[in-house]
Amino acid sequence: MNGAALGSRGQRRRRCRSHFLSRLLPGILILLLNLSVTLGQQLPPGPGKEPFERICSSCHGLNVATQTRRTHAGWEGTVETMRGRGATGSEADFERIVQYLTNNFGPVNSAPQSVAGDRAAAKQAPAAGATARDTEWTTYGGDLGNRRYSPLDQINAGNFNKLKLAWRFKTDNFGPSPEYRFESTPLMAGGVLYTTAGTRRSVVALDAATGEILWTHSEHEGVRGQEAPRVLSGRGLAYWTDGSEERILYVTPGYRLIALDAKTGAAIPAFGDAGVVDLKLNDDQEIDLVHSDIGLQSAPVVAGDTIIIGAAHRTGEVPRSKTNVKGYVRGFDVKTGQRLWIFHTIPLRGEFGYDTWEGNSAEYTGNTGVWTQISVDKNLGLAYLPVELPTGDSYGGYRPGSGLFGETVVAVDLKTGQRRWHYQLVHHGIWDFDIPCAPVLVDITVDGKAVKALAQATKQSILYVLNRVTGEPVWPIVERPVPQGNTPGEWYSATQPIPTKPPFFGRNGFAPDALIDFTPELRAEALKIASRYKWGPVFTPPVVSRADGPLGTLILGYPNGGANWAGGSYDPETHIFYVFSQSTIGSDGLVHPEPGESDMAYVVGTASAGGAKSARYRRLTVQGLPLQKPPYGQITAINLDKGEILWRVAHGETPDEVRTSPLLKGMDIPRTGRPGIVGVLTTRTLVIAGEAGTFTNNQGKSGALLRAYDKATGKDAGAVYMPMGQTGSPMTYLLRGKQYIVVAVSGPGYPGELLAYALPD
Repeated sequence: MNGAALGSRGQRRRRCRSHFLSRLLPGILILLLNLSVTLGQQLPPGPGKEPFERICSSCHGLNVATQTRRTHAGWEGTVETMRGRGATGSEADFERIVQYLTNNFGPVNSAPQSVAGDRAAAKQAPAAGATARDTEWTTYGGDLGNRRYSPLDQINAGNFNKLKLAWRFKTDNFGPSPEYRFESTPLMAGGVLYTTAGTRRSVVALDAATGEILWTHSEHEGVRGQEAPRVLSGRGLAYWTDGSEERILYVTPGYRLIALDAKTGAAIPAFGDAGVVDLKLNDDQEIDLVHSDIGLQSAPVVAGDTIIIGAAHRTGEVPRSKTNVKGYVRGFDVKTGQRLWIFHTIPLRGEFGYDTWEGNSAEYTGNTGVWTQISVDKNLGLAYLPVELPTGDSYGGYRPGSGLFGETVVAVDLKTGQRRWHYQLVHHGIWDFDIPCAPVLVDITVDGKAVKALAQATKQSILYVLNRVTGEPVWPIVERPVPQGNTPGEWYSATQPIPTKPPFFGRNGFAPDALIDFTPELRAEALKIASRYKWGPVFTPPVVSRADGPLGTLILGYPNGGANWAGGSYDPETHIFYVFSQSTIGSDGLVHPEPGESDMAYVVGTASAGGAKSARYRRLTVQGLPLQKPPYGQITAINLDKGEILWRVAHGETPDEVRTSPLLKGMDIPRTGRPGIVGVLTTRTLVIAGEAGTFTNNQGKSGALLRAYDKATGKDAGAVYMPMGQTGSPMTYLLRGKQYIVVAVSGPGYPGELLAYALPD
């Protein structure tokens, strides 16, 4: 049936299959198009045309079309409303309908008003097979599965080096002092870019084409904000729409959930208390409203009409006490702010898992928050919680037992918060291996069978791949014996789960072959330094630090991990997972706390002569060079259909201290990569990531590079200059026919800013 036939009022009345659509709000499901008569009012072609005609447009002809346009998220909300009122079809049908509507009637194509203009815009549209949602970036990880993927390919290997700075947004004045650790991943919806910024964690709306400020919002929380465990601008915010209303949601440093009108920045009066939900209330525990150790720096997650909020605490190397606030996870109604559910990450008496806490330790132990991002599969109705370890990063003597749900991936029901399944990655963690990033939801093919899976990267450079429906490992994960320690009062797990596939994507544990080997002399000196420490494979426990040795346990990646909060990226076309890992080396030692510092028997530290403690973390070097050999940072590509490493590449120019060391003069040293916390972005052809920190080039100019790699081979595909290293994760979007890449940068003496790159006109 063609569009003209659908436009006939008589036929439309006779063919209307139900009356529910006529009761929808004006224009909610009508075809929003302003085609010229030369097209004969035909529906635009596309893979979603057939289900749109079959399910939706039999009651909505072109003659009642308007010029209203919606974002992808807006069309999702519209179709969700339709389904809620009785529309029937498969999940694939509705996904195709949303993509079809966004492709043809979204803001990306809103500028052209003629046939020629529409055709010109079509040439700038995503490549064939692209999902329409990827013309925007409406959630922290690009989608609720945190894939950090976009099929856009206007920017590619042939032109990446031609990228120019389209606009920049400086955050210097968003707070009483500048921020030098700007970790935001902004969102883009409907031509507006939203970001947190500055030391007050302001929310800013920008024109996504120019960077012009459209509105700002800021909360002044006084002492509550100043004493918060997680301050500064955080890592982002959330966007929600039902097709007619748009909201921005974020969590303040003082742990308050704020709902704003996305168009004006005004608080939503009907949400919570005049736009605010105090997250220190209604949490199934008593929490000091000003001084308590709980907050959040990550973005809220919105799935349907549910907001999911985790919790973060102060870093745990020197806990003030064995007793702490518990990091429960809650779901809230996006329209009212009402609490819908709570998941106790430390089980209450009588709940599943309580018996894994020996000696009544579940009653007083805290932490076990979800301080990083949460992933959601709306089709399965599941949210996936990557839970951190309990109180005490390196000493767990007050919490004997394996301690569920510490360092556990937990799948909970999106509507009720009830546990569906769980998988504990570390039993009784004492390494600060707390799960640092979102599980990435992946659809893979293993031994010829389709598998709905999740890939969980970790600080120990292990990728755990689980069936996200059942929680079962995709490949065997074996409980292997691990080294035991002798710290007084500590409880040790005899085994830890270690996957048979994929291989480790970075280095962990420590062995002498990881030491610097540029010259025999440097290696000999490195061996002498390392001999003062304990070492072993991954899960070798920390030791009580002694001035005469061992000073601690050497761990590659400690304390910030192989992977960290930036996580990985997944290509749904090729089933390849990409992740950056750093290979720093640190010492995990235990010392008694100073008087009044903590009621714990041991905290993290390094002993020195005379019984005093040195710095918590000692940088281990050999004459100014890293103790370990390169690469110091790398990107690894993993084939998730096979569980195999596809390629590795050192990411980041060689550090200045290596490039200019007189000890290495005349040596040809390949690019070493640089350490840091680096998020990657995957597009149709490229893997894109900025370098952490800076280096000085041959012309004496200091800066960093935003690099691109061929996603199939890892070969260099281009690089452009940045004035400072990447500290947020890159995102991309298409607006009015132009693709942009936006990344947050900051560093010592360089306040945070967003850089937006695009090809020149």
